[in-house]
Amino acid sequence: MALSPRDITKRRAQRTRTRLKSLASGRPRLSVFRSSKNIYAQVIDDASGVTLAAASSLEASKGSDKEAAERVGKLVAERAIEKGVKDVVFDRGGYIYHGRVKALADAAREAGLNF
Repeated sequence: MALSPRDITKRRAQRTRTRLKSLASGRPRLSVFRSSKNIYAQVIDDASGVTLAAASSLEASKGSDKEAAERVGKLVAERAIEKGVKDVVFDRGGYIYHGRVKALADAAREAGLNF
């Protein structure tokens, strides 16, 4: 039976996440979720299963454009650094590294996260 595009996306995200866990070597991961109206980012410690820092465009500024993604990236980086996390692994969750996802990643790097 053929997989639907949604199932293919889920499998791709899980495959990516599994690979990241093996390459992370103990570092938390910066996970990105992108919807049509907002963008969300979390710094997750997979060893203990705890979210260390989170931010979304709902709190920074509503919208789903690149500027909102940049504000979310900067905000999540500031919160992660307050918790003592500087090195992370970027988990784009199956999304292509382009547009809003790239803007979020670049802003997080500029704010001080290393990945």
